[in-house]
Amino acid sequence: MINLSPLSKNSVTYFHEWLNDEIAIHFSLSIFQKISSKSEIQKWFDGLILDDSNFTTGIYLSESKELIGYAGICNISNSNKSGEYFIFIGDRNQWGKGLGTLTTLEVLKHGFHKLNLNRIMLTVSEPNKAGIRTYEKTGFKHEGKLRKACLRNGVFHDKLVMSILKEEFKLNNIPNTP
Repeated sequence: MINLSPLSKNSVTYFHEWLNDEIAIHFSLSIFQKISSKSEIQKWFDGLILDDSNFTTGIYLSESKELIGYAGICNISNSNKSGEYFIFIGDRNQWGKGLGTLTTLEVLKHGFHKLNLNRIMLTVSEPNKAGIRTYEKTGFKHEGKLRKACLRNGVFHDKLVMSILKEEFKLNNIPNTP
């Protein structure tokens, strides 16, 4: 269904389209609300692929090799063995197919087994019900709420804080995925 592989410099063309899709970016990074020109996106993307302090990977469809988004772990603390998970599937034609779940599992596996992290956390917009279901399904636990921490379309909403520990991550206990 998917392969995770590094992003290439040419991958930026996908982001030009995705970051100008208001629906695709609605619950994503705040910076995505501010950048839209090719030069702004190029500058952000160049920083993304040159940053080796984070784990960032492209999400590609296995059969067509088409890029559909990116995911990874940022804010990695080697001293605390922790990091923050992120995912963005920009190709809305791929939403609702379980690809976010598969990607999350693969990134968690990399984080716990290759990066030797003990804890991976995330924040998710409370109205993003599909994202919350994905994180719960893959083992993330609710830790708290950041009240009115996000402003979209003139309306504030809460962000949920969730995390998973290495000892809780067991691929065998994950519900069926596509």
